[in-house]
Amino acid sequence: MGSIVSTGQGRGDEEATLLARGRRLEYLTIAWNGLEAAVSLGAGLLAGSIALLGFGLDSVIEVASALVLLWRLQPEMVPQRREVIERRAHRLVGLCFVLLAAYVAFESGRALWLHAISERSIPGIAIACAALIVMPSLGRAKRKVAAQLSSGALHSDSRQADFCAYLSAILLAGLLLNWLLGWWWADPAAALIMVPIIAREGVQGLRGKGCGDCGC
Repeated sequence: MGSIVSTGQGRGDEEATLLARGRRLEYLTIAWNGLEAAVSLGAGLLAGSIALLGFGLDSVIEVASALVLLWRLQPEMVPQRREVIERRAHRLVGLCFVLLAAYVAFESGRALWLHAISERSIPGIAIACAALIVMPSLGRAKRKVAAQLSSGALHSDSRQADFCAYLSAILLAGLLLNWLLGWWWADPAAALIMVPIIAREGVQGLRGKGCGDCGC
């Protein structure tokens, strides 16, 4: 009997350790996306870059999504209450993504129509390069913990890190083409390429298929 209790306690301790590790990854996600948003929005406003502004606003929304997951990873959460509130939160996040996609589509279309030329942005290029390094690593770390916890929620959240890496690659391409070749249209074109990716994430959120699609 004593060995069974000991085994149960060991499993409980291991789960608590993994939950704590998951929370640390979410804290890191919030800190990084906060920095990403601040740099991207500031650089986007200074350079008049639609792609940078869209990337920065996406980072703000991802902070909100990470806060939902951080809340979910609290070990004392009541499952029934957690599911109801979480689905509402993810629908709100999904709506934000859809509105962001509409905003980026409108502004990039307007920029192409008016031949609006954005300035070169070294800070924007730097944050896009950094995101290409940080986000895939963060995604892999989350998937590892998700597999150990059998957490569909954390695994789903890890895909948002991949999603951010895709956007940063598109952003970097647009910024570099504008800087190196002087292609003024590269920035709004990059923003337009982001639109279906952002919209898809939003639609999934509205359908309740965000980070809370599976149980923890």
